[in-house]
Order: sequence, then structure tokens, then C-alpha cells
Amino acid sequence: MNTPTTTLGILDAPAQTRETQLFHSADWFAHLRQQGWQRFQTLPMPTREQEKWRFSDTRTLSLEGYAPAPAPSEADVAKLLQRSQLISHPAGLMVHIDGHCVLEPQLSPELAKQGVIFESLEKAVKHHPALLKQHLLQHPVNLGGDKFQALHQAWLRSGYFLYIPTGVHVAQPFVSVQWTLAENSAVFPHALVIADDRAQGQVLDFHFGAQLDSRALAISCCDVHTGQEAKLERLSVQGWGQQTQSFQVDNTCGGRGAKIVAINAALGARRARLENTVRLEGPEANVNLYGITVATDGQEYDQRTLQIHAAPHTKSDLLFKNALLGKSRTIFSGLIKVEPDAQRTDAYQTNRNLILSPEAEADSLPGLEIEANDVKCSHGATTGQVSPEELFYLQARGIPLKVAQELLTQGFLEEVLSKVSHPEACDLLRTLMQEKFHRS
Repeated sequence: MNTPTTTLGILDAPAQTRETQLFHSADWFAHLRQQGWQRFQTLPMPTREQEKWRFSDTRTLSLEGYAPAPAPSEADVAKLLQRSQLISHPAGLMVHIDGHCVLEPQLSPELAKQGVIFESLEKAVKHHPALLKQHLLQHPVNLGGDKFQALHQAWLRSGYFLYIPTGVHVAQPFVSVQWTLAENSAVFPHALVIADDRAQGQVLDFHFGAQLDSRALAISCCDVHTGQEAKLERLSVQGWGQQTQSFQVDNTCGGRGAKIVAINAALGARRARLENTVRLEGPEANVNLYGITVATDGQEYDQRTLQIHAAPHTKSDLLFKNALLGKSRTIFSGLIKVEPDAQRTDAYQTNRNLILSPEAEADSLPGLEIEANDVKCSHGATTGQVSPEELFYLQARGIPLKVAQELLTQGFLEEVLSKVSHPEACDLLRTLMQEKFHRS
């Protein structure tokens, strides 16, 4: 297999390069990538004056100096495969290092017989072109990340495709682990998840930096499509290296009666932007969106959400909680949009911020855009500090200040942590948060 070299920077060549040779048998995919490159070239870098980038520190945005990394060594693969054993008995485990798939999942004969597909994007492009053509990168980018999504499309090659057929229930989670390893590497992971009518499944996505201080660029996208009465839960954990720039664009579509739970946890990166769009397309669709963030040491986490109710009798509930330490910043900008035919919509949006340092800063901009007249919608945002009385209570019992702050922060975030239904994943997320807190 040909692999890109570190001399091929992401800004130096269009998508029609040696990268495209990986998919020489899929002309449609090469064309998709070329369209992304052309769009990327026409779009300007965002500025803070744009409403969709309000409060963001766009002065520090840069795409210079990053390149796709070569394939990792066998020794590095062995080490990171060991570190990727996060969940016992998954339905399937896939591992990528610097955009190279180093472990393809082995599905059980039972799942394979039922038609379940879980394979790398490289294989899926060749094996399942019809499904990918219909669903891959077909959502509009609504929240300002057009230029970064276009670059993702231009360099797209890594990621996975998960398909759960009609009526199939998968008890164990599908797990994907993405690593950055080489300094200045650029990765563009993509997740495409399709759950057909009455299908049920769970997805756990982990994005990690192999080195705590590694510099990298990560532009990831996720497309989720659910059919009628499908049930899907997805946990996405962003734990890139502390000098990484992360851009994540998630799009979710819920069909009639679908029930979706999407949880985003942000712990890593120097700056990270999450754009999360949900479209409820069928009556009785129900989507719960949760976010959890621990920000430290000058990190900036920028969260933009859009809940689109396009059908009647739909429900969405969003809760994002941020804990801020040191000189960190969070930005939350969310919008509930109710279209004219979406009568009897029930939608909520809440952002809560816990400030643990006088230098930390949290901005919240919740909003509503309602075009129907029979709805129940609300939004709210709160920002506050740890209660002095609670701190005094713990310290009076011999608990050091920093430990007391950690305990109170854990209590604050537990409301979201409890939404992670898989016990191992929930415990792992708690451990990652504790490790981050102790490094602050």
C-alpha cells in the first residue's frame, strides 16, 4: 500500500495525489475528495467578526505545518494496540494510528450472518459504494466549520463504516480508537453509522494523542442515520494531545420514532471546536444530546449546536456541562430550530458552567427559532463558582482544597456521566477526567 510522506503538506497539493491512489477503483470517491479540495480553496479562514465564530480566538487558527504521517513502526503499533484495549468484549474493535488502520475488527459469525458491517473506510469504499454514496458527507455544514469540513473531505481516507440492518439488536458496543503519534501529523477520521429500522446498537469513539504534548491537527466528522424506531447510543471522547487543534463536525438524523443518545466528552487538545447538528426528520423521534468538558491550562473549547425539528411530535433535550480551571475558556452557542410543520415539538437546551479559577471565562449563547405555534421549547444557561460553604465544609474535615474542588467538580459533572450506559466506558471516562484534573 502506498502511504503519504511527511513532505506532502495538507496545503501543498489537491486531493488528487498519491493519497487518491488508495481508492483508484472508486472514481466517485476520488471525485468527492476533489470537490472537497475545490471548496476548501474558495472558502476564507473564519474571523471573530462572523456570528458563527463569535467569541472564538480565531487569531490563533492555523493550518500551516501539518502533514499526513507515514505508517507507524511495528513497535509503535504493538504499544498502541495494547493501550487500545479499553473495553472488554466489544462487538468489534478498530484502531487507527495517524490515519492508518492497524487493526480491523473481527465480527462474530452471528453478527456477520445477520448482515452487520463494521469495517474501515478504506474497505467500505470498495465493498459498499451504494450505501456510502447515499450517506457519506451528505449533510450541509450549518455552524461555521465549512472550510475545515471541506479539508476533511479533501483528505478523507481513515475512519469506519458501521451498518446495523433492520431489526438487529447488538448488545455489546462497537469501539473505534484513533491515535495521533507523529509530531505535526494531520488526521481526518470519519465515522459513518447507519442503524436501519428497529435496529439497536452502541458506538464508543475514542480520539487520543499517544504523547501528551504532541502537536497535531485533527479534523473529524461523524454522520449518523437512524431509521424508524431505531435505538442508538454514541459516546465520543476527545482526548487528543495538549498541543493539538481539533475540529469535530457531527451530524445526526433521526427517523420516525428513533431514539438517539449522543454524548461528547472533551478533555484534550489546545483548542477544540465541536459542531453538532441534529435533525429530527420523523414524528416521535427523540434525541438526547449531552456534553461534558474539563478545561485547563489555557485550553479553549468551542461548542456549537443546532437542534432542527422538521417533523411533528418530536423531542430533543440538550445538556452541556463545562468545568473550567486555570486560564481556560469555553464557548457554547446553541439553537433550537422548529420548522413550520413541526407542531407539538418538545425541546430543551441547557448549558451550565462551573468556574474554578478567577482567570477562567465561559460564554453562553442559547437561542430559539420557532416557526410553529404549538410547541414547548425552553433554553437556559448558568455560570457560577464552587460554593464557598461547600468548600469550607470539606476542608473543615481535613480534605485539602484541590481535592475538595475535584470532589465538587465530579459531583457537578455526574449528571452527564450517569448518561453513559456502558459501565466500563463510564468508569474509563471518570478516570480520564480525574487524570486531567490532577495534571492541572
